[in-house]
Amino acid sequence: MLVLGLAIVSLAFAVFLVGEVVTAPTRERVGSIRRAANYGASRSGPMFGITQGSFRERAVTPMKTGLARAVLRMNPKASLDSVNRKLLGAGMGRRVSPTGFLASKGMLAGGGALAAIFVGATAFGPKASVFLALLLGVIGFFLPDVFVAMKARSRREEVRAELPDALDLLAVSVEAGMGFDGAVAKVTEHMQGPLVEEFALALSEMRIGESRENALKKMVERVDAPELAAFVRAIIQADQLGISLGRILRVQAADTRLRRQAAAEEKAMKAPIKMLFPTALFIFPSMFLVILGPALLNLSRVF
Repeated sequence: MLVLGLAIVSLAFAVFLVGEVVTAPTRERVGSIRRAANYGASRSGPMFGITQGSFRERAVTPMKTGLARAVLRMNPKASLDSVNRKLLGAGMGRRVSPTGFLASKGMLAGGGALAAIFVGATAFGPKASVFLALLLGVIGFFLPDVFVAMKARSRREEVRAELPDALDLLAVSVEAGMGFDGAVAKVTEHMQGPLVEEFALALSEMRIGESRENALKKMVERVDAPELAAFVRAIIQADQLGISLGRILRVQAADTRLRRQAAAEEKAMKAPIKMLFPTALFIFPSMFLVILGPALLNLSRVF
């Protein structure tokens, strides 16, 4: 009965987390509209100490903030800025806030520890439950970091694969007489993917007054890809030295395409070595069983 209740609580907690992640953009948009509508309006103080607002504003948001602060105290090296950079690098910066990410780490760690205590106390004993609580707490604490790192790695590979085509389109647009900002806007109109999202974000920063150099450097900080860093360095040097952007973009496109080909060849050369382990573990035993099984049966009959 205890296990069934724990399963129900865990399922409800998982549904709550999924709902928080899915509805985050809508809630942020509604909150922005509400703040803009109430901007400058005078508010009277609450009567008899009763706080106005929804349950989310009165209970969920303070709890989330408190969990985030507790996680930051447990990891002094982390900060909201560093967490925000990780989320932006994984493409999750617009959907998940740094406070929500830190709160999810605390909730997973606490939920894992409580589940281990309840299950371990009934099945394994108090000592084993303490060890299991520590283990699941640590796993729950670092699980969001692992997920974000995997997302950032896959997104970085997608950016590296899309970069040559984007540079070709940039080169064609610049050679046709467009400026660099207009060429970037043309890329965002005709392409899709993580690289286009980064270009769109950099273009938005340049339109609100950020210099081109700083906007491109921030893009490199968000996406740690050597090809993108080389492209940004070339663009900055071309701006400083007055070199033709079209020629630079053509050279960068050819260089990134060669790097993509070399990376594909490297993965192809690593494939046989990676296939050796599952072959030895799963295919060879079945082959030996099929080939040597009848012979062993015959030998057992003879002897």
